[in-house]
Amino acid sequence: MTREADHIDRLRAQWAAELPDLDTSPMAVLGRIYRLSRLVSPTIEALFAEHGLDRGEFDVVATLRRSGKPYRLTPTDLYTALMIASGSLTHRLGRLEKAGLIARKPSEEDGRSLAVELTAKGRRVAEEAFRADMANEKTFLAGIDRAEREQLAALLRKLSLAVESKVADSET
Repeated sequence: MTREADHIDRLRAQWAAELPDLDTSPMAVLGRIYRLSRLVSPTIEALFAEHGLDRGEFDVVATLRRSGKPYRLTPTDLYTALMIASGSLTHRLGRLEKAGLIARKPSEEDGRSLAVELTAKGRRVAEEAFRADMANEKTFLAGIDRAEREQLAALLRKLSLAVESKVADSET
């Protein structure tokens, strides 16, 4: 059975010609993951823009929305969940508050700090954007059937756990 060569196959063939002793098999997986992410990102970002959000702002409202009622988290919980610096979060929160998607309210646990809470508008925008994003992303998977998607998801989960463990080990 002959299979069609993709961009990564072509890159690997070029490297094989130049450095025949080098194993480029990691590109077959990680190179494709990176390339796929770059290919789908523009449509995802455009979709979020239709909802008045950039990708970082969507990450904030989505994190609050999926946290469940009362859709409120501390800034520390937010930037930890988002894996970003607190300064980046402060900037995003300012834009989201100005747009009426979040409100900062006195924390019930610590009266000295402010919790971040989705407004009704923020909940609506987060849900609409997420529903549209999932419909959009589903179109990219049309070329593989349900069983293949489940198999791919399982393998990617296994890879993700291995990479997360390796990164965590290197940070200690």
